[in-house]
Amino acid sequence: MMKQTRPYPRVTVTRKAERSIVAGHPWVYGTELTGAGPYENGGLVDVLSPRGSYLGTGFINDRSKIRVRLISRNANDRFDEAFYERRLRYAWEYRKAVMGGDLSCCRVIFGEADQFPGLTVDRFSNILVAQTLSLGIEKIKPMLFRLLHRILAEDGQKIDGIYERNDSAIRGLEGLEQNKGFFPLEGLPVPQETKTRITENGIDYLVDFENGQKTGFFLDQKYNRRAVARLCRGRRVLDCFTDTGSFALNAAKNGAERVRAVDISETAVGAAKANARLNGLQDRVDFEAANVFDLLPRLAEQAAGEYDLVILDPPAFTKSRRTVSGAERGYKEINYRAMKLLPRGGYLATCSCSHFMTEELFRRVLRSAAADAQVSLRQVEARRQAPDHPILWNVPETDYLKFYIFQVV
Repeated sequence: MMKQTRPYPRVTVTRKAERSIVAGHPWVYGTELTGAGPYENGGLVDVLSPRGSYLGTGFINDRSKIRVRLISRNANDRFDEAFYERRLRYAWEYRKAVMGGDLSCCRVIFGEADQFPGLTVDRFSNILVAQTLSLGIEKIKPMLFRLLHRILAEDGQKIDGIYERNDSAIRGLEGLEQNKGFFPLEGLPVPQETKTRITENGIDYLVDFENGQKTGFFLDQKYNRRAVARLCRGRRVLDCFTDTGSFALNAAKNGAERVRAVDISETAVGAAKANARLNGLQDRVDFEAANVFDLLPRLAEQAAGEYDLVILDPPAFTKSRRTVSGAERGYKEINYRAMKLLPRGGYLATCSCSHFMTEELFRRVLRSAAADAQVSLRQVEARRQAPDHPILWNVPETDYLKFYIFQVV
């Protein structure tokens, strides 16, 4: 039984929830609560086992299906400013360790993986872009943003502003309104621009952090782009779902004979063309707005052998367990078509960024596509998201990006 006096309301959970917490998962669902004293949504509560033992402390919100998001399992922790400063410093020191000097564009905070549930912070050169998807973090974000800016400044990192991309519908599940704009930082003028320039793998990009997808640029594929680029010299490359052109530009810069980059979004294609001009690669890449699901079958019939390296970097086809079967069909279709398009000896880079499309499922889809295309897959590499998006093995939701490079034989 818990004996010490503590300032937080208590909630009691089921044995199933207790087992999950003890195993290291930080979420408690509403259906797993068996009792709760008066509490304030977004405030901290102590979570107790059915026997009354302390299991951890976390933010509670009865508007959310995830009722409690644990931030600590240490009964001695005091949740003051010093506690959060330690956590932020720990996250930044981790990035410095795993990214080396490659810190000018990286993910600084990755939600549960950094023990800041529902908080994402990406760095794009002189701008931090934050997304807050939990009420508890929303309430303390003024303190967190002030501390994070100070920690980076003390380390010689120039940050001119923090931009909030809180335009995600997921905020509604927490009872939060959508919004976006610069967060005011004391002593700093509010930046006038909502675009900034970054350099990744030696390639420059203009990042539209106000209107681009998610926080403006997908940082998780940074080293996967580099891995594919090593295969591109002298090859004819088709980059599908190109978004801002990142895989295509890596291919062109690393000696591809020619590159064709496709995305369904005219806006994305416009941004990709601008990035190509920024790097003097506009004559090396052909961009077009097209539906990849329509394009690949047409190319397989009309242009067999025209490409010897195909890159498939689609958006998440599923964001829930309910739609996994439909996602499987989508992933199989594009991979099957790409395999049919490629000559023997060609290369395929393919991925899924959906947590619900597990590695086992994705591998099964790829095997099925290869069998139907009557080809064999020789694995070159199996990769994950960059290490600034760390994976906690006890939190499967942090493990989402599956990335494979194959030779088709």
